[in-house]
Amino acid sequence: MARPIVLSNGELHVGLNGFGTVHDFYYSYVGFKNHCAGSNMRHKVGVWINGDLSWIDNPENQPGEWTFEFDYPHDALIGHTRAKNERMGIILEFDDFIDSRLSVFIRNIHVINTRNDKREVRLFMHQAFAISDSRSNTDTAQYLPDNNAILHYRGRRAFIICGDYDNKPFDQYTIGLFGIEGKEGTYRDAEDGELGMNNVEHGRVDSTIRFRLNIDANSSARVQYWIAVGTSTRDALYIHNQVKKEGALALMERTAQWWHDWLLPALSIKDKIKNDYQKTFLESMFIIKSQIDKRGAIIASTDTSMLHYSRDAYSYCWPRDGAYALWPLIRIGYKDEAYRFFEFIKRGLHPDGYMMHKYRADGALGSSWHPYLHDGIVAPPIQEDETALPLFIFAQFYQMYPEEKLLIEFYKSMIVPMANFMTDYIDETTGLPKASYDLWEQTFITSTYTTAVTYAALIAASDLASAAKDSNNAVKWRSAANDIQLAAHKHLYNESRKCFYRGVNVKDKQVTYDEVIDCSSVFGPYIFGLFAANSDEIISSIGTIEQLFGINDGAIGLPRFENDPYRRSSQGITGNLWFVTSFWMAQYYIDNNQTDKAVKILDWAKDNALSTGVMGEQLDPVTNEIISPAPLTWSHAEYISTILDLMAKEKK
Repeated sequence: MARPIVLSNGELHVGLNGFGTVHDFYYSYVGFKNHCAGSNMRHKVGVWINGDLSWIDNPENQPGEWTFEFDYPHDALIGHTRAKNERMGIILEFDDFIDSRLSVFIRNIHVINTRNDKREVRLFMHQAFAISDSRSNTDTAQYLPDNNAILHYRGRRAFIICGDYDNKPFDQYTIGLFGIEGKEGTYRDAEDGELGMNNVEHGRVDSTIRFRLNIDANSSARVQYWIAVGTSTRDALYIHNQVKKEGALALMERTAQWWHDWLLPALSIKDKIKNDYQKTFLESMFIIKSQIDKRGAIIASTDTSMLHYSRDAYSYCWPRDGAYALWPLIRIGYKDEAYRFFEFIKRGLHPDGYMMHKYRADGALGSSWHPYLHDGIVAPPIQEDETALPLFIFAQFYQMYPEEKLLIEFYKSMIVPMANFMTDYIDETTGLPKASYDLWEQTFITSTYTTAVTYAALIAASDLASAAKDSNNAVKWRSAANDIQLAAHKHLYNESRKCFYRGVNVKDKQVTYDEVIDCSSVFGPYIFGLFAANSDEIISSIGTIEQLFGINDGAIGLPRFENDPYRRSSQGITGNLWFVTSFWMAQYYIDNNQTDKAVKILDWAKDNALSTGVMGEQLDPVTNEIISPAPLTWSHAEYISTILDLMAKEKK
């Protein structure tokens, strides 16, 4: 299930699912650690009226009873959810946000009685955590009578749950167990409208609180609900008391202003963008920002839905994905995110000058399935483009903002080791970069895409060396880039298929060629200048993928490569459609004066996004269903980049 609403302040991040309930709760890093990953830790919301209880996340005995609408209506990372139950005559409207200064998640809940009689409505708010993503059953939850609040804690993480209705806190509560000892959770205690008032429990604990509302006919009431988070009970209570002191609505106004201020560079160009794309453009901006940790990591996606069918999720920083996400922000005028990201990259750099597969938001290595031994070849388990692309984007950043401090802080410590690694990591037989894992993390190969990025990175490194008055390295790195380009022209184009090879492999000095048509191995040489934009190789390769993937017959989106099996729902399709590759095609069309085709791709993406603008990684071409994770940061970045390209073309 996608996350139509994501909220963040750079250290606390919350994802709301398609039922409007909390499904991801990260603190104190965006993307690490998730304190409520898992379907049995959704924070349920229930309504009880005259003996009738309904939970908005549609349990099996009430399928489809609630309908939902989602939006970001405030040009800010403040989500709006409208949950309606016709049978019960009730509407819940949530305005959800994370405060821009304090680590607190706040829900302003508007409860609307659509019936013609006055009614008592009991609103139940349930919360379940596995604090620090732990399954060792040692969390504690307690009622705090002096604060009229619920405390969940484990070690150096504390959560204070409270709320306000008519200047009073919740009127009932209970604390219990879930997922162990045959216990489903305290939400079951709400079925009769009353809670058992249990004060403490330890193990795998959850809690439920109740607000008792009296609402006139065709009228409404408002409840403020919040979860304050800290590294100690004292810190969490301080934030809780600040919410009580300042008021949840005042904090929402402050947060809206913070987002409006952050969006100023984007707002300065919004009116130059076609009206059809302005809303999704702004939504993509703050969705990208929501995935950025304040210490520099740019997370691929905080959506943990993948954990239901896979071993891991996307809540890591891939250096490549982060660099792609950063590029449109740099183009628009954002500097702080770039600076912090490059600090993160510098901290994670291997002593030998390369970046590893992926990293946690705290800078530690992420999980990986790449070995050090590849069919008898010993090599680091890397994707070389994850070293090359951050260097390339750093050079673009420096070109736009040529501040001396950037070279002082990053040239010797980051650029030099990266460029030297790429210069030395060359296969003697082909003259191309040695094999590493490809962009899609599946194939150990010297891919055409990685070759293109490495070439561009070395050219960029040479320019940086000239700026740093390091003439020796400037010459060395440019020479290495030129040698790679010569080797690419010799080895990487497949005359028989009129398209670039996916790549080559070398074993015992014998070269084998991978003929799979891969979009990245077409757009890589084009985007990064490995081949001239008007070369026969580029033009014929574009023509090949247009024909192969049905673009000439009216198809719009592109897969990653032919016969891509990843999450494919039918053998009758060549692969799911990926937003990233589709936007690359749109960017090519814009460059080559075919803006009508690019607009069709932008419209296709916008029409297949969620109502909040959220785009996933893939789209099922049969059902048009978004394939999780959603949001995917890279998809939003390429959407913005495409809009910026279109805007620049129309300006000429």
